Amino acid sequence: MSRIVALLTVYQNDNLTAFQAALESLYGQSLKGFDIFVQEDGPIDERIHTYLTNEVACQRIAFLGVRDKNKGFDYSLNELIERAMLFKYDYMARMDADDIAMPNRLEKQLDFMASHPKVDVCGTFIKEFGEDIDYSKVVRYPLEHSAMLHFFQKRVPIAHVSAFFRRDYFDKAGLYETQGHWNNGDTLMWMKGFASNCQFANIDYVGVKVRVNRGFFGRRGGFKKAWADFKNRLTVNRTLRFGPMAYGYACASFAVNLLPSALKKYAYKYLR
Repeated sequence: MSRIVALLTVYQNDNLTAFQAALESLYGQSLKGFDIFVQEDGPIDERIHTYLTNEVACQRIAFLGVRDKNKGFDYSLNELIERAMLFKYDYMARMDADDIAMPNRLEKQLDFMASHPKVDVCGTFIKEFGEDIDYSKVVRYPLEHSAMLHFFQKRVPIAHVSAFFRRDYFDKAGLYETQGHWNNGDTLMWMKGFASNCQFANIDYVGVKVRVNRGFFGRRGGFKKAWADFKNRLTVNRTLRFGPMAYGYACASFAVNLLPSALKKYAYKYLR
């Protein structure tokens, strides 16, 4: 039987109610017998820490990492991956601390990977939903490796929150870049995966509901964040030898990231 672990990180800005909903969506999966690892990235809401401690005591969480200092999402995720590799898990599933996994997400992804042994990582479509704003959108991605590589010239070809990795992926591509620009490690991780001949796929299925609130678009704004994302895109384009079109998309994305939040909301909903 395949050994599977779901990996989540939590930090000081995470909300207890949303985090509980995320974990409950994992507890309610049609697939049974998988483990859950959580890493506390620095000081967090004491209510969340107490809740997590109780979940560990109830054996609903297999591992809880606690750290006094915030070191970032990618650093925390690497810690969890290294632990999962040490204990020889076959598959690792990603999810954010405020998202909701659809009930048969993990079962569908495991079945897909079992029937496609050459695929190293698969994702799903996602549904973004407004928490305190009027917003709803299903985000779809290409399904096959070659189409995903082509799509990467525009933007990431797989929703990070839906990623389901075979352990071989990290043997080939290594861990997340912790020295990259502005905590955008998934972009660089997908770059490393394609450069290392990992095989990608998506499933034609909405596997994760992604929470969008008023701060969602603001966190993606400002010159510093836009410039960091732009430099990451240039790194991707050079590494994967993308042509002029990819550089045009990088410039367009840079411009969109500089838009005010209200206009960025429109762009995210209608231009993706």
